[in-house]
Amino acid sequence: MRILGIDEAGRGCVLGPLCIGAFVVDGVDDATLRLAGADDSKRLSHKRRVEARAKLADLGTPEVILIQPPAIDAGNLNALEETAIVALVRKYAPDRVIVDALGHPRTIPATIERLNAQAPADWLMEPKADGTYPSCGAASIFAKTTRDQIIEDLKAEFGDFGSGYPSDPKTRRWLADWHAAGKAWPSFVRTRWGTIRDLEQQSLFKG
Repeated sequence: MRILGIDEAGRGCVLGPLCIGAFVVDGVDDATLRLAGADDSKRLSHKRRVEARAKLADLGTPEVILIQPPAIDAGNLNALEETAIVALVRKYAPDRVIVDALGHPRTIPATIERLNAQAPADWLMEPKADGTYPSCGAASIFAKTTRDQIIEDLKAEFGDFGSGYPSDPKTRRWLADWHAAGKAWPSFVRTRWGTIRDLEQQSLFKG
């Protein structure tokens, strides 16, 4: 039975891409995936995520689709994410698809209906699926480690801006300093996010 697990990293961030992680497993049982470290990536330290990624790569087929900030600014994040998921299902033609829930639980039936209309499959979508189903946990790990490396590479070039999430004081301070310097936003900033609009509104008010 071919199972496709799907999870994302970076949905709510203001800096960096949204990473849609996929992990295809065929004939490998859940216990083996668990032993290799498959789990909700948020439960794991950075070191354990990296170790699990290396072990899991030998047990299935990973893929990560990047949705960059310019595309997010120009489109609808939910639609972009669903388009990426449909592309993955069409590519791998799994017997079953397991997705960590997109949005509020009450929207799950309608989301599955939209996805299934474009890519028919046996769909399972529920909150915290990355911690319940190892294939989804593996997808979570590949999404998270991919995003982590991208963020570290950006920091090496642009300075330490923290996690890239609006709730992070270091991220907010970096954004405020960048904006105060009068420089155009670099391409890894999601300029339509409320954090950015607030900074720009404050600047107009002061002016």
